[in-house]
Amino acid sequence: MISLQKELRFLVETHLRFIYDEQSYPDLDHAQLARKLIKIVELDEQCLKPAVHESLWDEQDVLVITYGDSIKKEGEPPLDTLNNFFNKHLADTVNGVHILPFFPYSSDDGFSVIDYTQVNDGLGDWGDIEEIASNFDLMADLVVNHCSSRSRWFDNFKQCKEPGKNYFFECDPSADTSDVVRPRTSPLLREVETLEGKKYVWCTFSHDQVDLNFANPDVLCEMIQIIKLYLDRGVKIFRMDAVAFVWKELGTPCIHHPKTHELVRLMRTLIEHHSPRAIIITETNVPNHENLSYFGNANEAHAVYNFSLPPLLLNALITGSSAHLKAWQMSMPPAQEGTFYFNFIASHDGIGLRPAEGLLQDQEIDTLINTMQSFGARISWRAAQGGLNKAYEINVTLFDALQGTTKGPDKWQIQRFLCAHGIMLALEGIPAIYIHSLVATNNYQEGVELTASNRTINRYKWDADELETQLATEHTHHAKVFEQLKRLISIRRGQQAFHPNATQFTLHLGDQLFGFWRQSIRRDQSIFCIYNVTDDTVTIPLSSINLISLNKWVDLVSGQEYTDLHLDLVLEPYQFVWLTNKIAC
Repeated sequence: MISLQKELRFLVETHLRFIYDEQSYPDLDHAQLARKLIKIVELDEQCLKPAVHESLWDEQDVLVITYGDSIKKEGEPPLDTLNNFFNKHLADTVNGVHILPFFPYSSDDGFSVIDYTQVNDGLGDWGDIEEIASNFDLMADLVVNHCSSRSRWFDNFKQCKEPGKNYFFECDPSADTSDVVRPRTSPLLREVETLEGKKYVWCTFSHDQVDLNFANPDVLCEMIQIIKLYLDRGVKIFRMDAVAFVWKELGTPCIHHPKTHELVRLMRTLIEHHSPRAIIITETNVPNHENLSYFGNANEAHAVYNFSLPPLLLNALITGSSAHLKAWQMSMPPAQEGTFYFNFIASHDGIGLRPAEGLLQDQEIDTLINTMQSFGARISWRAAQGGLNKAYEINVTLFDALQGTTKGPDKWQIQRFLCAHGIMLALEGIPAIYIHSLVATNNYQEGVELTASNRTINRYKWDADELETQLATEHTHHAKVFEQLKRLISIRRGQQAFHPNATQFTLHLGDQLFGFWRQSIRRDQSIFCIYNVTDDTVTIPLSSINLISLNKWVDLVSGQEYTDLHLDLVLEPYQFVWLTNKIAC
């Protein structure tokens, strides 16, 4: 019988032989490198059996996305302030928190990491991170594609010494890079003066974010050491930032390279043999079919961001038509056993438009952009083929994005906003709510002017006392949204039919409504989720929903019972129902 250690060595070596193929790396000792990686994660003496195709999650799982300093209090480390806020207001509401990069950084609000091994002293220290991890499932960013130009590695690169000398991807400026897929409009290559002369380094995102060279196995070893540190500090969920761009090869688009997928599989193998209940989520803001590829054969990412949901849901609510949202949902395969969709409708970044490509027509995207701009949104751009620039994302807070429709602002902002979250909370997958959606933050236009970054519009830093006052004052929209969202989350967490992998079928109720049916894995609970996505009252016969007449149906949201299935269901603008045959105990 093969021991678990031998099986692990075989798996790791198999990954490595694909990544560092013998034709390109004839002198590489794959077995020795495998042993080194296993030793880094301290699996050389003992490792654990990972769960195979097992759900490590259920309907109780709900996360909040936040920066470490989204809430600040004078004289207090922001991570302490954040922990106090979560323990006071959300301990019984959510069980997970994604703290966006909390490391020393030079730009991009944390995603240009100077030192992966330290906590930004402006936020707190590792003790604060471990305290949060003891109270909530902690999700952290593994900024895998690039690091800061102010990092020690890049300083060493310029001085031609280790560690760092060969850590960054270099490219001849005369090389043909026309096929390279870019998420930005800045020049791809950055000229750098080194002790060995002028060099050109690859910068997918910005010239302060220099791409790491995973073709050098030493870079892989460094990243595995970082993973081990995060595991030791209590990280349970790894968000692999911008992972799609990790492996570069001239003559290809330099996105979704087969070796990129193999790197994800290798990292998963090492992580899950250390912590079988740890989870990997890939962040790939790309068209839908490309995004789904990171599930692999249920052996790659445990979860993928459901990137097409935000633009399609926003389109449905401002146009009053669910046609595209419904068509997309019908095309989405159920997540394979042992995987799930990570659902979100707002984040620290903008509302991505690439995931809407092929799902919305160009004219519809233009309408979406124009409507959002009328609501105060900014637009970020990317370089496209042919030297053209295309809209990459819409920068806006979700609360202000939903202040009206294509006809302009109206009185239904809060109802529309809650409807959007009602859809996300009920869909197949695990929901994650951005902190500024949770408390209904408005556009931070002053911040954009201060930073000259469009994304700052959705990255306001609340004063803790000011936020507490707003949430304690019943008539504020912050308090109204906060309490209603907490209530909806609590309802969701009590329903087995909302398990992330429970059955889901799309309902066909006309374009004014968006609906789907969820059924628990044990098949003893059904929930019919029906949403009015218009600013009109919509009436449909209950008989059209195919409710089983032998059951008593109750709306989980309002508590209303439906005993006579020959009557009509009347939904006010943006009202929704969760009709169930079984009330959770």
